[in-house]
Amino acid sequence: MFLKVTDLAAAIGVDEKSVVGWIKNKGLPAHKRDDRYQVNRIDLLEWATTHGITIPPDIFADNNENPDRPLLSDALLHGGIFFDLPGNTPEIALREVVSRLKLPPGLDPEFLLHTLLAREALGSTAFGNGIAIPHVRNPIVGQTSESAISLCFLKNPIDFDAIDGKPVTILFTLVTPNVKAHLHLLAKLAFLLHDNGFQTLLHRPGSEAEIMAAVCALEETTLRR
Repeated sequence: MFLKVTDLAAAIGVDEKSVVGWIKNKGLPAHKRDDRYQVNRIDLLEWATTHGITIPPDIFADNNENPDRPLLSDALLHGGIFFDLPGNTPEIALREVVSRLKLPPGLDPEFLLHTLLAREALGSTAFGNGIAIPHVRNPIVGQTSESAISLCFLKNPIDFDAIDGKPVTILFTLVTPNVKAHLHLLAKLAFLLHDNGFQTLLHRPGSEAEIMAAVCALEETTLRR
């Protein structure tokens, strides 16, 4: 689950000094082992997402295993797309989101809500430009067997303490069964959201059919597995 600075720098096309600078000056979480920094892949993904840095999704794949790698379009189809959610605080908005998720019988909605709020308390999941990606810090293993991403458009802009200062109107919420699916989908979603055309469609916003078609098209090109 850890990456060496040299491997991380090579994967994203920057020099090692840049990565060390992120660790020392911009809050990228890292651990030292034998006087060398190592970065946890979950920490990297969450840090990069909130700092607007594009990370190739393949860096989060485990080449030694055959992980569960669900399609982003399948997860979105399972989670659903919803418009005009009410609320004027992150808690109220997330409560509305959770109420619309298709949760398995063993997963208590209140528990999931408080877990999402606890993650927000650790640091905003706002991606920037009015978009946030609420998700649990680590998947609740065993509670669900199928990955889901819900896309919710808020009726009112809400302050999610985004790094760019912009209020949030769009929420992508992830619920995944294991760490591999969590990393895979979060990385693909963050990468997809750097596509200007897709962001324009979201802010219009497009219809459910238009959004699903755009995700499927990008999955065949930009997000090719």
